[in-house]
Amino acid sequence: MVPQQAAAPPPAPRDTRPEADLVALARRGNEPAIRELIRRCNRQLFRVARGILHDDAEAEDVVQAAYVAGFTGLDGFRGEAGIATWLTRIAMNEAYARLRRRARIVDIAEYRKDIEGSAADMTRPPPTTPEAELGRAEIRAFLERAIDTLPEPLRLTYILREVQEMSTREVAVLLGLNAVTVKTRVYRARRRLRDAFREGLDAEFSSVFPFDGARCAGMADRVIAALRRDGPV
Repeated sequence: MVPQQAAAPPPAPRDTRPEADLVALARRGNEPAIRELIRRCNRQLFRVARGILHDDAEAEDVVQAAYVAGFTGLDGFRGEAGIATWLTRIAMNEAYARLRRRARIVDIAEYRKDIEGSAADMTRPPPTTPEAELGRAEIRAFLERAIDTLPEPLRLTYILREVQEMSTREVAVLLGLNAVTVKTRVYRARRRLRDAFREGLDAEFSSVFPFDGARCAGMADRVIAALRRDGPV
């Protein structure tokens, strides 16, 4: 007789306590509260870090570092925005710091090649994971076409400002524009790309860069382990 596999345990019930209560508990090193806050914030932090770094593994490292920094420095959280917003800022700072460490110099004389290379970097798939596979080919194809169809002034400004992470002032000086024009071009480029994605991908758009299930639980385990070594838990 073939032995039957044991049924998977039911998922743990969601903690529905208000965020303020969970933050108060987390300040005292309460592990369940920290895990619940991580669960609530995971997807947002991962998507932001992934969007900046274009690499799943590095984005996870950034998210973990942001959690450790955030939960060991909760005294700095004033509650002026939600905890997810506060932690996202920490993650963004860490992600951009990593980008600055590996920043490349833009050769304006060869900017057409730079645009093509930057677009390829943005669309190069990260290491395959079962959760991220869904929708990746569609997103890559739409992203390539969307960037290619941007008018050249928008495309160049967008690449310099968003991909190369140059400051608005640096882009303005480089292209001989004023800061307002740079911001306007970037805004218009973002809006066109967003509209193209929503029009083309529709329902699939909300499923990109998932971060749930085992990955979500694994992140909580790693953060708790780090906090036990160096933090309040």
